[in-house]
Amino acid sequence: MPHPHPPAEGEPLIRPSSVDHPLYERVVEACRTVYDPEIPVNIYDLGLVYTIDISDDGAVHIDMSLTAPGCPVAGEMPGWVADAVEPLEGVRQVDVNLVWEPPWGMDRMSDEAKLELGFM
Repeated sequence: MPHPHPPAEGEPLIRPSSVDHPLYERVVEACRTVYDPEIPVNIYDLGLVYTIDISDDGAVHIDMSLTAPGCPVAGEMPGWVADAVEPLEGVRQVDVNLVWEPPWGMDRMSDEAKLELGFM
């Protein structure tokens, strides 16, 4: 299936999420329960969750980033996300991967997050 917006020259590709998977919305909701410790907005609305890839047998692979590579809880956040997603019915295993490409930027935030933080 071709991408509606091909990545610009040299821009790393964010893998597409399994949006059609029946578990997708529940995984998103679980991600919304995890907050960035430095910003009072959940990681999903911040745009830190890049990819939610769910296999047919319920293995969930999440690519996420952090607002800053030196974030003090960098090592813990993937675990928080895995803990939030793992209990969902139908999830067999969760694998959370930290990625730094493309770097996170404020343009990745949802309008709700921007409003919440006073950027709009």
